[in-house]
Order: sequence, then structure tokens, then C-alpha cells
Amino acid sequence: MGLELENLLEQCSFSPHAGRDLVCGVSGGPDSAALLALACRFASGSGSAVTAVHVDHGIRADGSAEAAHVAALCDQVGAELRVVRLELTDGPNLQARAREARHAALGPDALLGHTADDQAETVLAQLMRGGSVDALAGMRADRRPLLGLRRSDTERICELVGYEPVRDPSNTDRRYLRTRVRHELIPLLCDIAGRDVVPLLARSAELAAADSELLDAMAADVDPTNANELAAAPVALARRAIRAWLRTPHPRRHPPDAAAVERVLDVARGAHRATEVGGGRRVSRSAGELRIEADDGHHGGQTG
Repeated sequence: MGLELENLLEQCSFSPHAGRDLVCGVSGGPDSAALLALACRFASGSGSAVTAVHVDHGIRADGSAEAAHVAALCDQVGAELRVVRLELTDGPNLQARAREARHAALGPDALLGHTADDQAETVLAQLMRGGSVDALAGMRADRRPLLGLRRSDTERICELVGYEPVRDPSNTDRRYLRTRVRHELIPLLCDIAGRDVVPLLARSAELAAADSELLDAMAADVDPTNANELAAAPVALARRAIRAWLRTPHPRRHPPDAAAVERVLDVARGAHRATEVGGGRRVSRSAGELRIEADDGHHGGQTG
């Protein structure tokens, strides 16, 4: 068992910095349980402490039982436990609302148990919503040390440590896009390609992420508040600079849509003096400078 776990750990990307304490988001499912087990094994050789954060969304009646299940796992692998209880209700966009609430509760540094299968699903889902290289880049690996593993690997890790995972019923609920991607689209793509497409999609995401990071670094040199500089920049970099600017001071804010970015470019080019960009905000131009301001609703979409 020990050798098999070590082999799986070697395929992960936990931080090599000795003494860094680790925080893991743990729902109790196989992926997050495997994350916690491997984190504890990594920490045992690095001098780090490990804390599992379990978020009870308040949706399912068995939430307390799941927390107790995670507590037993923590005792088994030698991790501390912190339980956060929320009060979400069933309804539209439940998965998205639960995900946002969970990330807020976990904090910006918590490790997440996403695998290569999750990466493939994310890429496909984002491409279906429309997106460029950032959509293809999928999820970044900085907080996701298990992206080199498959879902079957996390199930095996649970077997090795003697843990019976919690099963989330939403993972089989066909109301959700991700569930249909997982159970319908990816099997169809594998059948058409005559091979397992998950490693191909995960590799494409890794390559696209490197390209995306380079473009971000180049776009950082473009001042989005300078209309002349923005209008003169290569369009790909100007768009990136605008997207980053519109997300400040909340970089985790949902990216502005492509139409809003193009409208801001039109303002920079002098086609309009101002435009709304969503979220109760507008971008206006004055004396060659762009600025974000509150949209009082009296301007319409754009002003000439």
C-alpha cells in the first residue's frame, strides 16, 4: 500500500516548500478525500500541518452525517478539521451558487481535489459557453495538485486508506451541464476518437495555460486607462488588459463578456464617450483617460 501511495503522490504537484501548512477543501467525496490523504502523506515528510475544511451547504439533510464522515477521515490520516456551515436553498444555478459559496468559505489558498477528468470537463463546458485561449486553459494547477491523477486513481487511494467516500447525488443529476458533459459528452468523444480523450484535453489545457500566462504578462504592460495606448495596442493584448481592469479590485470576479470588452475598445478609439459594462458600472472617456464609474442607469447603453 505504501509504495502505491508514494507512486501516486509523485504524480501530484504539492508545494515543495518545507514547513508550509496545507489547507484542503474536503467534501468527503473520493477526490477530496484522496487530496487529504496525499496531503497528509506529503506533510509527514515536509514538516507541514494539514487542515481539512468541510463546507456544509445546508442543502442536504445528511449534511451533519457527512461532516462526521469527514471527521473520521481526518482522525485516520492525521489532519485537523474545520467545518463551515452555510444556508443555500435549492433552485436555479444551484451548482454555481454552491461553488462560489464554497470557494469563499475555503479561502484563496485552500487546495482543491480536481483531477484530470475534472479538467477535461471544465475545458469542454467552457468552450460550449464560448471562450478563447483562457477557456481552453481550464483550471490552473497552483491550487490543484491532483490534476495529474485520474478519477479512478482517487477511488483507488480511498481503497488504500480504507475510506468509503461520500457520494454526491448531484454528480448523477442530468439537470446540470457538467453532469451531462461527464456522462454523455466525454464518452461520446472517446467513442468517436477511438481513444481516451481526457489526457488529450488535459494536455491541451496545460499548453493553453502557458500561452495564457504569457499573454497576461504582455498585457500587463498595456495601460487600460490610457485611451491612446489601449487603442494602439494589439487587439489581443488590449482585450486582455480591459478584462483584467474590469475585474479589479476583485480578480476572482466573473470575467466581463466579450461584447462589453469590445464596447470599451470603442470608447478608447473614440467611437463613444462611455458604455455600460455590467454590474452597475460604466466606462467613460475624458481627456484621453478611461475610468470606471457607477452607472446610474440614465445613460442608456452607450453615449456618443
